Amino acid sequence: MAARNFSTSREVFLSYSEPVNGKSRTAVAVARLDEQGDRLENLRVIFRQAPAESTSHHYGSRIVEAEDGNLWITLGDRGKANKAQNINNNIGKVIRIARDGTTPGDNPWSNKPGAAENWSYGHRNPQGAALDPQTGALWTVEHGAKGGDEINRPEAGKNYGWPIISYGTHYTGLKIGEGTHKPGMQQPDHYWDPSIAPSGMMIYSGRLWPEWKGDIFVGALKYQLISRLKRDNDSITAEERILKGAYGRIRDVREGPEGAIWFLTDAGDGGLYRMTPE
Repeated sequence: MAARNFSTSREVFLSYSEPVNGKSRTAVAVARLDEQGDRLENLRVIFRQAPAESTSHHYGSRIVEAEDGNLWITLGDRGKANKAQNINNNIGKVIRIARDGTTPGDNPWSNKPGAAENWSYGHRNPQGAALDPQTGALWTVEHGAKGGDEINRPEAGKNYGWPIISYGTHYTGLKIGEGTHKPGMQQPDHYWDPSIAPSGMMIYSGRLWPEWKGDIFVGALKYQLISRLKRDNDSITAEERILKGAYGRIRDVREGPEGAIWFLTDAGDGGLYRMTPE
């Protein structure tokens, strides 16, 4: 992710799977792109997920820079679902750190060792995250199991339910947790059943398609499409499925500076596409 002030700082943030003692963890680093644009220099790690796990899936790790310069980072449950309900680790969490890796003092557990970076909890595997250009709020999209992919707006200190509540089932067909609702746990703004296997997401400005202003765009692996979620203020009211099966599995969706919609696919050797109005 390029920093908001990239034109002056030339800083780029990277998330990746870092091996450690036979296990792995999500790590986040920052580096500077040199003046020639040839290489990254002065790379330094600013965050390491704790604990490292022996599994090799559900890393999450999308990065979004808030308007105040702090970073939100999504972290999957690493296949250790019950740890997502324990605030004293970084498993199944959205975290919030400053650009230098320090912990903002207004984080919900900023003075609690092991939990200081945590912003929200009870997440399964958030694979997409975006900043709402109108409100500055964070939105995420995460994989459910068999059904139950979710759109959420993670808020400070709130519990998003995994694995206690879900709109999906285990891949065996067995029930997950206690059902779909529980006091003290947040409901998703939208969910898919059956799953679409969501990837990257963005919230559209309306530059080239004014009628799409504020709508959420989510890439999908399973049905090889872009899901456009229509919004009325903060309420998701309907879904339109775009480009189904036309370009293979869609890995990410972004808006370019002039309002075109760009998306990445992994079909064949992979591809980068740009979409504009006819």
